[in-house]
Amino acid sequence: MPQKKDSFQGRHCMFCGRAEREVPYLLQGIDGFICSDCVELAHDYLKDVSSQDAAQANAGRVDDSKKPSDIKAFLDQYVIGQDRAKKMLSVAVYNHYKRVNHNLVDRPDDGVELEKSNILLVGPTGTGKTLLAKTIAKMLGVPFTIVDATVLTEAGYVGEDVESILTRLLQEADYDVAQAERGIVFIDEIDKIARKSDNPSITRDVSGEGVQQAMLKLLEGNVINVPPKGGRKHPEQEFIHVNTENILFICGGAFEGIERRIAQRLNTQVIGFGSSSKQRIDKNNLLRYVDAQDMRAYGLIPEIIGRLPVITYLDALDRDALLRILTEPKNAILKQYAKLFEMDGMTLRIGEGVKELIVDTAIKNKLGARGLRSICEQIFDDAMYDAPSSGKKVFTLTLSYAKEKLSDRI
Repeated sequence: MPQKKDSFQGRHCMFCGRAEREVPYLLQGIDGFICSDCVELAHDYLKDVSSQDAAQANAGRVDDSKKPSDIKAFLDQYVIGQDRAKKMLSVAVYNHYKRVNHNLVDRPDDGVELEKSNILLVGPTGTGKTLLAKTIAKMLGVPFTIVDATVLTEAGYVGEDVESILTRLLQEADYDVAQAERGIVFIDEIDKIARKSDNPSITRDVSGEGVQQAMLKLLEGNVINVPPKGGRKHPEQEFIHVNTENILFICGGAFEGIERRIAQRLNTQVIGFGSSSKQRIDKNNLLRYVDAQDMRAYGLIPEIIGRLPVITYLDALDRDALLRILTEPKNAILKQYAKLFEMDGMTLRIGEGVKELIVDTAIKNKLGARGLRSICEQIFDDAMYDAPSSGKKVFTLTLSYAKEKLSDRI
C-alpha cells in the first residue's frame, strides 16, 4: 500500500533511486519499493506501446467500406455523364482497396494472387478525364497524384526521368514509402508519348517509344530506385526504393485522330457515303469501339498495352451535357462565378438565353467542357474588373451583353 513521506526512513524507489522523502508516495512490494512517479511513467509507456501495436496491426489498411456504387455516386456530384468511365474507375478503385488489404493479412497459400488492372481512358479533350481523376482524389484514403507524360524523356536527355512519377507520389505521402506503395497515379496525356513513326531514323525517339519502354517496369510492378528530390539520377545519390506492385496506374489521353484508325479496322468511313459495314456502327461515336489494336496502330508499343488491360472511353459532350455542366455539379462554372461576385458583395443573375449562347459557342470552337471557362472569362472579365469598386448589389448578365462580349467568337 502507498506510504506517506517520511513514514519509513532510508527507503528509496528501486527504479529511479530517489529517497522516500523526494517522492509523493512510495509503494511497497515483496522485495522493494516503487514511487508513484515511476508508476505513472510505466502506465504511460504501456499505453503508448499498446496503441503502437494496434497501429502496426492496422498499418497499411485502407478504408474499403466505400462500395463501387458509393464511389460512382460521389463522382456523379462533380462529373456530368460518362457513366461507363465512372463505373470502370469505381470498380478499379474498389478492387485496389481490396487488393491492398488482402495483401496485408496472413492468408493460406491457395495459389491465388490478386494482381492490379491498370486503366487507360480514351476521350476527346474537355470530356472530363482529368476531372475524374481529381474528383476521385478528394475521397481516397490513399496517396494520389496526377502527372503529365509530356515532360518525360529517356534517361540522360532534357526533361524528366520516368522515376519522377514516383517522386510526386512520395511527396503526396510525405515520403512514407509504405503509404506510397499502395497509392494511385493518374498519368495524363499519355498519347503524347506514342511512337512517332514506324520508319527507322538516325534520331532517337527520346520522348516517345523510349519513355514507353522505361514505364514498363513501373506499370507491371518492380522495385524502383527513386531520387528523393526528383531530377536526374546520379550514381552518388541516395535512392528511395519503391515497390510498384500495389500502385494502381490510371492513364488518360485524347488520342487525336484515332477515330480514323478505328474506322479502318471496322471497314467503315468516318465521313462520306458507301459504307458497307455488316454491323450497325455509330459513326458519331467511334471511340466506343476502341480496343488494343487501335492503341497499337496509334503508336503505343504492345508491351505497354498489355500492362493497361482495361481500356475505356469517354463520350464527346453534347449540348445537353454542356448545359448541365454549367449549373448542376457542386463546382459548376456559373456557381464559381456567382461565388466570386458574392465575395464582392454582389448577386449574379443570369438572363434568359445566356447559358445556351455559352454552350453553342463552346460547341462551335470544339473545346468541350474546358472551353466553357474560357468563354465565361471573356464574358465576365469587364464585370469582375468593375465589381469591387462599383458599389452595385446585383449584376444581371443579359443575352445582349453576352453577345457583345463574344462578338469575335459567334
